[in-house]
Amino acid sequence: MGLWTSSTLPLYIKHPICDYQLHTHLFENPNQINPNQAMVVEFLLVSLLLSPIVVSGYKSEDVKSWCSQTPYPQPCEYFLSHKPDHSPIKQKSDFLKISMQLALERALRAESNTYSLGSKCRNELEKTAWSDCLKLYEYTILRLNKTVDPNTKCSQVDSQTWLSTALTNLETCRAGFVELGVSDYLLPLMSNNVSKLISNTLSLNKVPYTEPSYKEGFPTWVKPGDRKLLQSSSPASQANIVVAKDGSGDYTTITAAVSAASKRSGTGRYVIYVKAGTYNENIEIGAKLKNIMLLGDGIGKTIITGSKSVGGGSTTFNSATVAAVGDGFIGRGLTIRNTAGAANHQAVALRSGSDLSVFYQCSFEGYQDTLYVHSERQFYREYLKSVQSSVKTYLGRPWKEYSRTVFMKTYLDSLINPAGWMEWSGNFALKTLYYGEYMNTGPGSSTSNRVNWAGYHVITSSSEASKFTVGNFIAGNSWLPATNVPFTSGL
Repeated sequence: MGLWTSSTLPLYIKHPICDYQLHTHLFENPNQINPNQAMVVEFLLVSLLLSPIVVSGYKSEDVKSWCSQTPYPQPCEYFLSHKPDHSPIKQKSDFLKISMQLALERALRAESNTYSLGSKCRNELEKTAWSDCLKLYEYTILRLNKTVDPNTKCSQVDSQTWLSTALTNLETCRAGFVELGVSDYLLPLMSNNVSKLISNTLSLNKVPYTEPSYKEGFPTWVKPGDRKLLQSSSPASQANIVVAKDGSGDYTTITAAVSAASKRSGTGRYVIYVKAGTYNENIEIGAKLKNIMLLGDGIGKTIITGSKSVGGGSTTFNSATVAAVGDGFIGRGLTIRNTAGAANHQAVALRSGSDLSVFYQCSFEGYQDTLYVHSERQFYREYLKSVQSSVKTYLGRPWKEYSRTVFMKTYLDSLINPAGWMEWSGNFALKTLYYGEYMNTGPGSSTSNRVNWAGYHVITSSSEASKFTVGNFIAGNSWLPATNVPFTSGL
């Protein structure tokens, strides 16, 4: 059973007369939404966004000029021309802010529309996919709201990460209906331009590549003591809550401990120590639960297990035994397992959408989509075991368009098929993917017989490879040193 919580969060709506900070309830369990609350939110949004005070939008010449620079100019032109505002768009930074605000406003409307479609679900499969979408829209709004919030002080890299996450959420929503074979009815009713508007914003928020700095630093949001938790020989002594199957702790289930953590005051590091044992439950670290650490007694000792799967009626997104969404999550000394079996198709052990998260000395066990790195910046260390088998395998295959995977300075054993990479379905996504290999070693590292795809790259340039280092790709120098997890910043 997952954890269901609700909280009130501000949503920043730009109005031509004044700025409103609208507080709306974001629920992680759609079944607990109060219809009266939803009606109030919808009424407020309509009142704000359809105010009759201003009847004209941006100047048409401004709109056409700026929107022509985006990948989707038509929705850009339409919504900006109907957006009540007289201010001229003088520079790109102005247009970027307006585009972000527009994406947020349309996402709010789309969420309201998605909620209203719940009563139209014809069966449990549609309801499952719809429920995912409602949650994913809430996550999208949280990220867009954080991006436009003037108090966040986010960098261009932060914005790029959060906008990418928002786009990923909406694609995941669509994919759920397709996976369960129920995309014919409800999904078309949810059609909107939010994804295109976010894509436009992403194209405007280009982050120039710079060589990463290798000076170790400590982020201001992490307390000095936090970085010691991952290298401490006795981190359990710093636990806020203890979970034990035998009743020797504060709780006997992890779900109960996470629920208790949701009631804590503040957002400082909160350590949940889970003693050795097998815990048969599905855990969700919700979006509002920041800086949670699940600390176990080690791989194979503290085991969290579940069996949800696409074959069993769940979406890939919702099949996870452990789902971490709240920012700053840390997992250490855990085995996370999904026992659904190969016949049940996608069955996730861990799904992470937690920004600036770390998984150290953990193992993930399953059959398909075992580790679902859904979105955000994540770091994994010491979590794979050597496979003793003769079954040939591949480095990856493109589940979605624009799939991107790079292996650098990695030992590849003879289990790797000489082709290296495998198609998903014929020519699907072969032109949009980026698969790369750089200075790998071992009997499976030869690239002489690799696939001949447009998106496959044998990387020979150190400057190209540097784009995928810990220091640059996930901005590791700004937050990983504070965790004390060993890592190599550059090549």
